Amino acid sequence: MATAPGIKNTSAPPPAGRPRLSDAGLESIHRVAALDQFGASRDINIVGEVPLTIKVDGQELVTLMTLGARPEMLVLGYLRNQTLFGDPAEIRSVMVNWDREVAEVETREGKGITGVDTSKRTVTTGCGQGTILSCTLDKLYDHRLPPTEIRQSDIYEMLGKIRDHNKTYRAAGSVHGCGLCRGGEILTFVEDVGRHNAMDTISGEMWLDNISGQDKIFYTTGRLTSEIVMKAALMGIPVLVSRNGTTHMGFELAEELGVTLIARAKSRHFVALNSHNLVFDAVPKQVRFD
Repeated sequence: MATAPGIKNTSAPPPAGRPRLSDAGLESIHRVAALDQFGASRDINIVGEVPLTIKVDGQELVTLMTLGARPEMLVLGYLRNQTLFGDPAEIRSVMVNWDREVAEVETREGKGITGVDTSKRTVTTGCGQGTILSCTLDKLYDHRLPPTEIRQSDIYEMLGKIRDHNKTYRAAGSVHGCGLCRGGEILTFVEDVGRHNAMDTISGEMWLDNISGQDKIFYTTGRLTSEIVMKAALMGIPVLVSRNGTTHMGFELAEELGVTLIARAKSRHFVALNSHNLVFDAVPKQVRFD
């Protein structure tokens, strides 16, 4: 396994209220030898996949399978989206060590995770089987979102720009991509072996930089399942867009939490669910076949 870059600037104190972070991102793409259907030798790109065990004050929490490109943000986003911490200021540091395949999280109190039962887990439909802790479900309905307007023209602009960001997928496939958008602008884009990891990574960045989800759109290449809807609500993001479809539980949960779903979104096509605030300002011409 490739060794991560060394930790940078760890001797300097982080800004007030921010945890100290390692800088241990891995290369996402690897070149390997293969044979094609003609028996000819060729080199191809494949993506990385490594285990990362999160420990909080020495207490083992979960092992995530990931590309490892932005592990510190992934860890922060996971902790946030599992509602284990309410503020990144509660965390003193996140140090990733790929030799041990561990992310050591140190809290400022030094007491680990208290007051919640981390042993009760729901296995989800996330790639690689994601998990939702019971404490996440307990707090979910505290995060109902207010109505937010979304414009059809913004959806189309965003879809047109997304194709320029999925570099790992174009080079090697085998990954999901997620993007945080405002209007038609793509603010950040993350690829990982699972869409839930990519979403958690973006959540970690938002959490650390105090970025509101209120006026944002979240794009994912994966299915709009209940897990993805939950995380959108916890991140305060009122609109989910996917080139894929949705599940019935995802749809019902979106109605409960006030999340608009834009599914099967490609080019000028989409289906909108729970879409009372969708403004049709760029309706394409219908082609009639007589």
